[in-house]
Amino acid sequence: MSRIKLSPLDQYQGVYKTAVEVTDLNYGNHLGNDALVGIIHRARVHFLQRIGASENNLGDKKTGILLADLVVNYKGEGFLFDKLGVDSSIGEVRSKGFRMFHRITAGQDRLIALAEAGIVAFDYHKRKVVRIPEPFFSKISNL
Repeated sequence: MSRIKLSPLDQYQGVYKTAVEVTDLNYGNHLGNDALVGIIHRARVHFLQRIGASENNLGDKKTGILLADLVVNYKGEGFLFDKLGVDSSIGEVRSKGFRMFHRITAGQDRLIALAEAGIVAFDYHKRKVVRIPEPFFSKISNL
């Protein structure tokens, strides 16, 4: 089975800071994959909030997002109380979706993981994928 191999970006548009908590540990006494996915989710929510959007409102008060795919490449372990930085960027913007790229590090330079998520614009009232609203394009054009 071939592996999807991610590479870090040269630069990121924002950072979310957090720490590994006791509830994030798995049986191996390190950061569990389920907890890492939750941390990536929180980083996405904070990133969107910083640009004036949310997972339920990309700027037109009716279009939200839906996670279409997620790839995580684990590069190292995270341990209790490690200070994590989740660097995030939006890229590969299309009419109905975009990708978010994440680099998760502990301390200044210990790489924990790289992640990439495919996100589509979604109308939860109509229950279908829709075009990204123009206000969102305006928000991300200044990043």
